[in-house]
Amino acid sequence: MFRIIILFTGLLYFAFPFSGIAQFVLSGTISDESSGETLPAATVVVMEIPGTGTISNSYGFYSLSLPEGEYQIRFQFVGYEPKTVEVQLNKNVHLNLELNRATYELGNVVVKGQRADRNVASLEMGAVQLVPEQIESIPVIFGEQDLLKTLQLTPGVKPAGEGNSGFFVRGGGIDQNLILLDEAPVYSAAHLLGFFSVFNSEAIKNVSLMKGFIPAEYGGRASSVLDIRMKEGNLKEYGVTGNLGLISSNITIEGPLAQEKSSFILSGRRTYADIFLNFSGDEDVRNTHLFFYDLNLKTNHKINDRNRIYLSGYLGRDDFGYKNEFGFDWGSITGTLRWNHIFNDRLFSNTSLIFSNYSYDITILQNLDVAIRSEIKDINLKQDFTFYPNPLNTMNFGVNVISHTIVPGEVTVNEAAGFIPPENISRRRALEWAAYLSNSQRLTPDLSVYYGLRLSMFSNAGPGEFYEFNENGELLKTIETAKGKFFKTQGGLEPRIALNYLLNSQSSVKASYNRMYQFLHLLTNTTTTTPVDLWLPSSNNVKPQISEQVSLGWFRNF
Repeated sequence: MFRIIILFTGLLYFAFPFSGIAQFVLSGTISDESSGETLPAATVVVMEIPGTGTISNSYGFYSLSLPEGEYQIRFQFVGYEPKTVEVQLNKNVHLNLELNRATYELGNVVVKGQRADRNVASLEMGAVQLVPEQIESIPVIFGEQDLLKTLQLTPGVKPAGEGNSGFFVRGGGIDQNLILLDEAPVYSAAHLLGFFSVFNSEAIKNVSLMKGFIPAEYGGRASSVLDIRMKEGNLKEYGVTGNLGLISSNITIEGPLAQEKSSFILSGRRTYADIFLNFSGDEDVRNTHLFFYDLNLKTNHKINDRNRIYLSGYLGRDDFGYKNEFGFDWGSITGTLRWNHIFNDRLFSNTSLIFSNYSYDITILQNLDVAIRSEIKDINLKQDFTFYPNPLNTMNFGVNVISHTIVPGEVTVNEAAGFIPPENISRRRALEWAAYLSNSQRLTPDLSVYYGLRLSMFSNAGPGEFYEFNENGELLKTIETAKGKFFKTQGGLEPRIALNYLLNSQSSVKASYNRMYQFLHLLTNTTTTTPVDLWLPSSNNVKPQISEQVSLGWFRNF
């Protein structure tokens, strides 16, 4: 591993070639002209210098260093009309640009999720990019739009069961997929025992599924990453949309809070099958309920040209009850507070404070009053930087600290019913922390490389009880760990490497290598996801999962 660090350091040295030519920076934000929503992964191309350009980051920010001169800069994004701007670069220039949605007057139009040569020219391998328009065009169960079922139709992704929203990626397990909603991990992504996903497509801005090459800023799972970003809300005008479905209906409201400065979006979805149960002639049926709901909320405020804050949240829950005898409900809550800051024309920063909670509750009445509860709660602090040293290099680096609190199981009973209260399993607490550094570099016009290194560590923390067993599984001793004390720390380095060699304008050869640690494990007795699955942290008895993935491919456009 020491050799990897030496090699990585050497590669970074060549990322900053010395040059006596004066360089100026063109930077800014690319957004939608009609709504003001930022456009991630928009392309910026210098027409006078073939092969020179950049793409905007997740928040629409771009930066490009060029020698002094006059340039034609072309901005383009899928589904939008390209725009070419003449720029006189004799000083640093800050240029915010808005693109218009493209309109077509053709008989049939095929809208693709990426530009024509992106699969050939980019370093990405096994990546799927989706926008809501693509999801809406694919019919699924009962006519309901479903993000996860759409992804199950892509290569390398297999559904966990017939009609189930859970999925396997290239042989990995269900728990080995990192699912993020505005950076917050989602531990259970299904409604109605797996038939529907928790993601309301009306609130989704874009989706990225990474199956092969996974950048160093992502970690914690062994198989894949599903990164979902919510819409930010229209900065220019108010709007209301809604849909009626056989199973559920939704409504979305968005608009500006302050013109061109801040906006909001509120989207809700609910099933209503339980409403029709009230018309049943059977009293037991009338006293039964079964429904789920989702609520997405996001707002943002532009403080000035260098600072912007975002606040987003999700609340979703399933609720099932049979008469006054049995009840079962489960669901997730997430929240993300983000601060974008532009230090200068080359350095972009994003600071995130993230909350995620998943829990389920089972109640058994009939004078028994038994309640069973399980929960996993995360509080996550992230600091990410993007640095643009020159047109040939883009560096990303940052740190991440996650506090995990896991309630494996709590049982409460009514003592008057004559039951002896059972012992609860002690809560598990852990600290997961990571640091990463990566660089995407164009070595020659035909050869691009990505090299990154991530340090991932996991520490079990008190208060709590930890156990040691012998080879026969017999308990040797119980170790009490005080609050704030660490019991066991484990982890290691994760190299991430990708390479792209252009054979010609239509084809390329790519290769990538990932090493990833996973410290949380799913306990389940089925091959599909269920609401009562339990998450268990790594410890002295449960070792972390480690995956190594090598990909090699030939890409061609016909």
